[in-house]
Amino acid sequence: MSSTTCNVHFSQQSDRVIYLSNPLLKELKLTGKKTVHLKFGRETVTAAVRPVKRQGNHLYLSAGVRQSIRVPKTGYIRVLNSGDNEVQIGPLVGILCDSNMPSSEFTPFGNRTGFIKQIIRSGERNGYMFAFSPTDVNWQQETVYGYFLNSQGGWYRKTVPLPDVVYNRLPSRKAETSAMISSLRERFVRKKIPYFNWSFFNKSDVYKLLDNDPEALHHLPESVSGPSSEKIKALLEKHQFLYLKPTAGSLGIGIYRLTYHPKRGYFARYRKGDKNVLLRFSNFNSLMRMLHARHGSSLSNYIVQQGVRLVEIDGCPLDFRFHMHKNGKNEWVPVGIGAKKAGRGSVTTHVKNGGSLMTPEYALGRTFGDNSAAVLDKAKEASILLSEAIERNYPHRLGELGLDIGIDKDGEIWMFEANAKPGRSIFKHPLLRSEGRASLDYIIEHCLYLSKFQGGEA
Repeated sequence: MSSTTCNVHFSQQSDRVIYLSNPLLKELKLTGKKTVHLKFGRETVTAAVRPVKRQGNHLYLSAGVRQSIRVPKTGYIRVLNSGDNEVQIGPLVGILCDSNMPSSEFTPFGNRTGFIKQIIRSGERNGYMFAFSPTDVNWQQETVYGYFLNSQGGWYRKTVPLPDVVYNRLPSRKAETSAMISSLRERFVRKKIPYFNWSFFNKSDVYKLLDNDPEALHHLPESVSGPSSEKIKALLEKHQFLYLKPTAGSLGIGIYRLTYHPKRGYFARYRKGDKNVLLRFSNFNSLMRMLHARHGSSLSNYIVQQGVRLVEIDGCPLDFRFHMHKNGKNEWVPVGIGAKKAGRGSVTTHVKNGGSLMTPEYALGRTFGDNSAAVLDKAKEASILLSEAIERNYPHRLGELGLDIGIDKDGEIWMFEANAKPGRSIFKHPLLRSEGRASLDYIIEHCLYLSKFQGGEA
């Protein structure tokens, strides 16, 4: 079952009739058919079939048909014969976002609006792409009041059926933990509507997921959630340095680098405002008193992680963001890779903390020389293995991951974090913009796969 691209037109005919050009009739194996069931999203209508003499793939929908199943606009989409005398047009893809933020008619999704526009534009010749917020769904009527883009890039609203696929881009952990969102997700699942990127990960969740996966454990630093003082002390003596991270943190906020020198004492490095702070403690108890004063006696919302001696440029450690996507064959692909060099004295490689972004080829060329291509290939293989392991152990559907990968001086690959809704900052690098465009294409490709529209012409 494969789809083909066709150009949809509207006719003023009031009856429920669809007109197909002869090449399209032939391709869909509908020659001689009198009626078909035409499906759009979750709506179906029975319509009479009429041939029309025209070259190319053209489909004309009468007013009676398009109003019945709420087809929002003309233009290029996909169409397939899904069997049992049923023809499906689409796919109808909904991008779930939150409109409860500073917005206007021009930016209905606040500072996320530009990204939402990019996705819709990337997919507009392959289906009906729209954005919506949780309050736009009418479960009684099984419709969504969606945001569509016109040819000038402006927004307009249309009511459409429940979509074939939902791509979750809710922007905040807070929004996702509400009872309303939990109910929304479960309802889509009950309707058997594929919903991917279920929710943000907490750092501790990923390590629990992979705790019994031997393939993945090989690439994971030793990590403990909600560590006791005794555990932190034991790990410091074992590894000499650790990272202490908030389980729900992002952008490097709240991270400490803890170091133990047998002859010099204990050190804590962290970010305060726009400055890097380095504190020295003569004994371990003094270090813990500082941490407890800042975060309470329990560190239950923190995870402590083995430090790894990463490759460096100019004395500053490097790590790598691997932006992973599912493709049209449901396989994981490393689509974009950014190398991040830590700022001098910074505990993380985030650009806001003084870090700098570069291509992996340049960074590994500086650190591994002639062996850099082999190291990069090894890291790509590990990124696929780790993505497969996360998916294998995760109870919900995934389509996109951001892996924070480290490479040590021996060329071994380590995964520090996995993000279910990765940011896109690496694609701002001039040499990574084509990967940014490819990332959008993979989102569309995976939506086509999930909606069963994959195949046929591109």
